[in-house]
Amino acid sequence: MDMSFYTAAVGAQQQQRRLDVHGNNIANVNTYGFAAKRPSFKALVNDFMNGAEGAQLPRGTGSVMIGADTSFRQSATPETGRALDYAIEGDGFFALWDPTTSEYSYTRDGSFIMSSFQREVPPLEGGGEDPNAEPVMETVWYLSDGLGRFVLSDEGRLIEVTDPEARLPVGIFDFINTNGMLSTGDNRFVPVDKNQQVQMGTGKLLQGCLQVSNTDLAHELVKVIESQRSFSYALRMVQTSDEITTTVNNLR
Repeated sequence: MDMSFYTAAVGAQQQQRRLDVHGNNIANVNTYGFAAKRPSFKALVNDFMNGAEGAQLPRGTGSVMIGADTSFRQSATPETGRALDYAIEGDGFFALWDPTTSEYSYTRDGSFIMSSFQREVPPLEGGGEDPNAEPVMETVWYLSDGLGRFVLSDEGRLIEVTDPEARLPVGIFDFINTNGMLSTGDNRFVPVDKNQQVQMGTGKLLQGCLQVSNTDLAHELVKVIESQRSFSYALRMVQTSDEITTTVNNLR
């Protein structure tokens, strides 16, 4: 089979993956805190062939999408009038802690709520309590993302909410390098080794605001058209390569 067949088949498959990325960006154009993704490609090299004067020339079957980098470009932060909504002007993330898994994740989506948490009441000073008595529990309210994860303060602690209208000490955290952070869904990201250690962010905390999606709708629509055209051309190339092979076989 001619190599053009495989080159075109790989091209069609990768353009479908590219289309999925841009389609997802468009689907989240109205999602608060959403960070658009940009697909990146590299050439496929399967073998080398001898060129002039013994030089090795690469030979492959097209290109492949190696990933989709996230763009943390700043977008608008309109006011919502809700005291528990927070946004970041500049660089940085909100930190979330999952009490069930002890996982730390980071987000730009500041649409927080109050979530209840049961904690044990510390014993009174001076003793006098029955050591066999059941512990006394109390209900406290912490700032949460509404999905079971708690927001961390600028000191890395849970934020107890006693007055929902007050400005809370929501922490802003950042990394030296944000490229390649692992997306885990729900607008959350987990750092990888190359992001290095977490540090305090330099962004400004805004209360009563939310960051809108940084998806550029015009850009995404153009890329969707490009992907559709490239997909169509790749399939035409597959068909043409098959017709050539059929013609050659019929000449035998």
